[in-house]
Amino acid sequence: MGSANRLKLGLFGANCSSGRAVTTVPERWSGSWPDCVKLAQMADRAGIEFMLPIGRWKGYGGDTDYQGATWETVTWASGLLAKTERLVVFGTVHAPLIPPLIAAKEFVTADHIGEGRFGLNLVCGWNEGEFEMFGATLRDHEARYDYAQEWLDIVKLAWSPREDFDFDGRFFQLKGVRAQPKPYGGTRPLIMNAGASATGQAFAIRNCDALFSTISRGISFEETAGHVSNVRALAQQAGREIDVYTVGVVTCRPTAQEAQDYYRHAVVDNADWAAVDNILAMKNITPQMHPPEEFQRIRNHQANGMGGLPLVGDPDSVARDMTRLAALGLKGIAVSFVNYLDELPYFCAEVLPRLARSGLRDGGAAPCRPPFEHPAELSHVNAARTTAFSGRG
Repeated sequence: MGSANRLKLGLFGANCSSGRAVTTVPERWSGSWPDCVKLAQMADRAGIEFMLPIGRWKGYGGDTDYQGATWETVTWASGLLAKTERLVVFGTVHAPLIPPLIAAKEFVTADHIGEGRFGLNLVCGWNEGEFEMFGATLRDHEARYDYAQEWLDIVKLAWSPREDFDFDGRFFQLKGVRAQPKPYGGTRPLIMNAGASATGQAFAIRNCDALFSTISRGISFEETAGHVSNVRALAQQAGREIDVYTVGVVTCRPTAQEAQDYYRHAVVDNADWAAVDNILAMKNITPQMHPPEEFQRIRNHQANGMGGLPLVGDPDSVARDMTRLAALGLKGIAVSFVNYLDELPYFCAEVLPRLARSGLRDGGAAPCRPPFEHPAELSHVNAARTTAFSGRG
């Protein structure tokens, strides 16, 4: 993701059946492995910077069992990295579901397969039904981030040049840890997080290279600009820099009317409403808790793609909206389509040249990677539970 393009572009959710469109239309995304490979190679040739999967373990039911068939994301990333040349592929990992040393080793393996093109999207956990599948405990909100902090500290230590280390924290007590090999090229994978709360944003600012922020219909461009500025100001106060990305749901056709007609056909008239209602119920969003008009607005937006800004129109309008988002300070947009393989070629042929003419995209470069932090900077646990390091490193 170190390309020269001022606005980075990625594909979001292609590892799941139906992708991010909660629709019953027959052309909806299959999520099959052959289709994922074709999509990754198409994106690689077009200069798309990254692919970002969804960490999903259990479908949402409905007529389609929305996102019921999904690929585990680190092995999915490894396979796609082996078949591409420039594309950054992320693994989306729920920290409480996998021990940090196993995770660190998996990430390094994928990173070497991709020669430095693996990225980590860290999730602290929200889906209680999925956690129950694993017999895992969904901690309260603040404790999730305390746990994730120690988890990530251990991963970074395993990646670091140190040979041996101990770790003595609230959640983990590790002795004589040794992890070889290290990530590719003497640097480390990019790390992103999508924390929305103040605690989640603080975690991302403290630890990550990118914060994913979901923009929904009804939030103004002015509010978005304020959000981006606020995140960057908080990062500067912490002595760090962080890029802010968002999510876009694209329906692009030769005319605005064609785009609107297809959007309504796929996302409204043929939405998998039973799956939509299941998703909303998991978030405690029900008709009993919201006025009818507000509930229907939320319901319609959920069918649009599990959250994200609808970018619906002809190539001029889609490119114009993306240009406005970039002007607000956003570093990149992860997009989804009803069918990625069918719709990406037109997007690349028509929207990308318009973005190039606006000066947002002008070529590519080898991915740039963050340096290793000094070991003293890796732990953020409070003084009452300090982390001990030892070894020959």
